[in-house]
Amino acid sequence: MPPAENQRVTVRAAGPRDTVLLLEMFGELADYEQLRHELQVTEELLNEALFGERPTAEALIAERGTAVAGYAVFYRTFSSFLGIQGVWLEDLFVRPEHRKAGVGKALLAAVAAYTHERGGKRLEWSALNWNELALGFYSSIGAKRMDEWITHRMIGEDLTRLAGESTAHPTRPRR
Repeated sequence: MPPAENQRVTVRAAGPRDTVLLLEMFGELADYEQLRHELQVTEELLNEALFGERPTAEALIAERGTAVAGYAVFYRTFSSFLGIQGVWLEDLFVRPEHRKAGVGKALLAAVAAYTHERGGKRLEWSALNWNELALGFYSSIGAKRMDEWITHRMIGEDLTRLAGESTAHPTRPRR
């Protein structure tokens, strides 16, 4: 049975008990983006990333009534040109049966509030160029497309190879 249209959307911080739920929704997002073959995250990796000794990201869960409707995963960034901190929104996912019910906007507003409360001045993310539903939604809330930027990525063997060419030993400077 589809959820009632007038159900209230609430957003909460994810906790360790949400790991399996997040993994399930990661799979749903991977299926939607036709990237299931790239999904390699495990419960252990996710727990360490979100709730370990040195968390590298945070997650929010959106609920409509008693149903889990979606999630957002994000982490802090820094702009050297502007000298400000911000947030990179890694994932924003709303389950199909909850789309167009305010869930995506509630999640984005919560990430924006997180950014603002911690002194951040910029929120950024990417979207697949064929995802017209997402692109239209982002435009409708005032997000600006950055078409002049092309995302690059190194992963796995390519990253290991390049790291092996380094003569530097990156560490934090002593205070």
